[in-house]
Amino acid sequence: MIMDDNVLTVSGLNMYVKLLLESDRNLRSLWLQGEISNLTIQSRSGHIYMTLKDDKAAVKAVMFAGSARLLKFKPQEGMKVLVRGRVSLYEAAGTYQLYVDDMQPYGAGALNLAFEQLKRRLQQEGLFDDAHKKPLPPYPSKIGVITSPTGAALQDILRILKRRYPAAEVVLYPALVQGDGAAPQLIRAVKYFDKSKCADVVIIGRGGGSAEELWAFNDEALARAIYECSVPIVSAVGHETDFTICDFAADVRASTPSAGAELVSPETSVMLSELKTYRSRLSRLMSARFERERLRLDRLSSAGVMRSPMELIHLRRMRLDMLSDRLSAAAARRISKERSHLARLSAGLDAMSPLKVLARGYVIAEKDSNILRSVKNVQENDRINILMQDGELDCAVLGRREKNDE
Repeated sequence: MIMDDNVLTVSGLNMYVKLLLESDRNLRSLWLQGEISNLTIQSRSGHIYMTLKDDKAAVKAVMFAGSARLLKFKPQEGMKVLVRGRVSLYEAAGTYQLYVDDMQPYGAGALNLAFEQLKRRLQQEGLFDDAHKKPLPPYPSKIGVITSPTGAALQDILRILKRRYPAAEVVLYPALVQGDGAAPQLIRAVKYFDKSKCADVVIIGRGGGSAEELWAFNDEALARAIYECSVPIVSAVGHETDFTICDFAADVRASTPSAGAELVSPETSVMLSELKTYRSRLSRLMSARFERERLRLDRLSSAGVMRSPMELIHLRRMRLDMLSDRLSAAAARRISKERSHLARLSAGLDAMSPLKVLARGYVIAEKDSNILRSVKNVQENDRINILMQDGELDCAVLGRREKNDE
């Protein structure tokens, strides 16, 4: 008969096995090589769940968000990785799994993989397109510099600018160029120059170093700040063989900080040579202009009006007299024409005058100041006025006779 004391629960068994696994020193911290499959990255929690496998076996693994945030690359399905972690049992499911603390690509550096992944993604977004690149000003009056104030890169830049282009003012924004706090300071510096417009062009960079030391210049937020900056930016990071995301996002890439200083500064001797060329061209142009104006002055001075200016005045007076005579004649003709027209109108008006009618023996009869046009408007004994040529008659109607049309 089996006693109850010898019977385990499922949770008790899983707890016991978990204690066995965690008590084994070999399983507390180990390195494991495998290929990622069944990859799931939780967007809300940030945890990474996956299966690590080789050609014969597989094991479940989990990487919590705290460790996942420190990764310098993005895990992908089918990627071969080298992980460090501990083995334990997930009691709720009764499965043992690997709890990963660190992970890096197997056969390729994590920094290099992260660099290539970010470069490919930003390139697809168009941050590196030539159409967005701004030209460098040929003669900047103020040159901004973003770098460490104690680094050799700053001294190289200042030395080159002093030798080639001492007329320019250098505006330094000191910033860390390596380490965890470097990228945020570089971003603030770029945004400062974008907002303040206190420089015509900006150099951002540092001297050479390892991939880890240059990693601040591979920051995605820094690349976007450079892309959005309205001031042209020259990236001068490391040596000629070093490439960073900053180099691709900038308007111009310089192989070294010294080369960056040369790109933004015209050579003084070249400027002097150009000035001499411009002065020679200007002198020739002025001489040619003076000769043209001298010939024009000679032509003007040889003209008749310049030899005898009063002759021109006399000619103008003669023309004025002629125009005055023509104006007077035209005015007289117009007045005569209008007088004749007025006389014709007056004659016609006079012919139609009532006074002319009265002069021929006709009279006008009125009753109460109204002209009488019919005998029907008059009654016997009415008083009427008779208008004649030389006066009026007050009359009384003794009788009336209507005209018989028949």
